[in-house]
Amino acid sequence: MDKALLRSQLLKRRRAMSVEEWREKSSRISFHLQSSPLFSSAKTILAYFSFRQEPDLSSLFAESKQWGLPRVEGKSLVWHRWKPGEPLLTGAYGIFEPEANSPILEPKEVDLILVPAVACDVGGYRLGYGGGFYDRLLCSPEWSSKFTIGIVFDFACLPELPVDEWDRRLNGVCTETGLLVRK
Repeated sequence: MDKALLRSQLLKRRRAMSVEEWREKSSRISFHLQSSPLFSSAKTILAYFSFRQEPDLSSLFAESKQWGLPRVEGKSLVWHRWKPGEPLLTGAYGIFEPEANSPILEPKEVDLILVPAVACDVGGYRLGYGGGFYDRLLCSPEWSSKFTIGIVFDFACLPELPVDEWDRRLNGVCTETGLLVRK
C-alpha cells in the first residue's frame, strides 16, 4: 500500500475519535508506559506534546524524570531539557516546542525515546508524517543505540507497513492494549 494513502486514512480515523475516547485511550497508553521497567528505570526520556490527536502523554510529565522535547531546526530535531510548567512556543508545523535558549540534551544523557507516529507495525517500523525527522535522528550514530518506543492507538498498530531503505525500526510499540517490545 502507498504510504501517503495509508497516512491519510489513519489520520482521518484518528481525527474521528471522540475527545472522551482519545483521553481514555491516551490514559491507558500512559499507564502501560508507566508500568514498564523500561520507563521506570529511565532517568531521561524524550517525549512530545500531542498534536493532531496523537496519543496524549502529558500525564507522564508528573513523573520525576528529566524530560526532553524536540525543536525543529532546519531538517533536524534538536532535543531540549524541559520541566513541566516551563513555557512552550508554537514552533514549526504548529507543534509545541521548548524555547530556543533552553538547555540542549546530549545523546549520552538519554535513556528512552517515546516516538510519535501515524502508525507502527509489529516489526517495529513506523509511519510518520513524511518529513523524515525521526528517521534522520535515529540513523545518526549518536542516537541509533537509544531505546525507542512508537506511540500509537491500537487501530494504527498494523501487521506490516510499507518500508523504505531509510526507515529505522523501533524497539517497541505502545498502544492502549499494551507495550510490545521487539526481540
